[in-house]
Amino acid sequence: MVAPLRGVLVVLFGILVMFQTVSFPGQFASMAREDPDFAPLRWPATAIVVFWLLCGQVVIVSTWKLLTLVTKDRIFSDASFKWVDAILWAIGAAWVVLVGVFLVVGFNADDPGVPLLMFLMVVGVTALELLMLVMRALLRRATTLNTEMQAVI
Repeated sequence: MVAPLRGVLVVLFGILVMFQTVSFPGQFASMAREDPDFAPLRWPATAIVVFWLLCGQVVIVSTWKLLTLVTKDRIFSDASFKWVDAILWAIGAAWVVLVGVFLVVGFNADDPGVPLLMFLMVVGVTALELLMLVMRALLRRATTLNTEMQAVI
C-alpha cells in the first residue's frame, strides 16, 4: 500500500502548491478588486492560507519520509520520531494560527455561520493533533519493545 499512498501524496502536494501559488492569491486579489472593503485583508489572508498550506506540505513530506522508513523496515527506530515530531509541530503551528483567526473572526462576525464553521475546524485540528500525540506514544512503545526484543535475540 506504500506505492499508492505515495502517489496520492504526490498529487496532494502538487495541488497544494497550485493553491499556494495561483489559486488563493488570485482569489484574494479578485475579492479585493470586487469588494474594496476586503482589500486590506488581501495580503494577511494570502499569508495565512499560504502558511496553512505549507504546514500541510510539511505533513506530506514527513509522511513520505515515514513511508521510506517503513519500506526499509526501520519505522521502529529513533529516526522516525523526528518526522512524527515535524508532523506534530506543523499541525500545532497551523492550530495556533487557526485559533487566532477564529478569535478575530468570532469577535467581528455579524453572522454565527462562519465562526461556527471555524470552531468546527479548530475542534477537528485539535482532534488530529491529539490523535498524532497518541500515535507518537504508540510508536514510542513499539520502538521500545522492538529494541528490547532485538537485545534478547
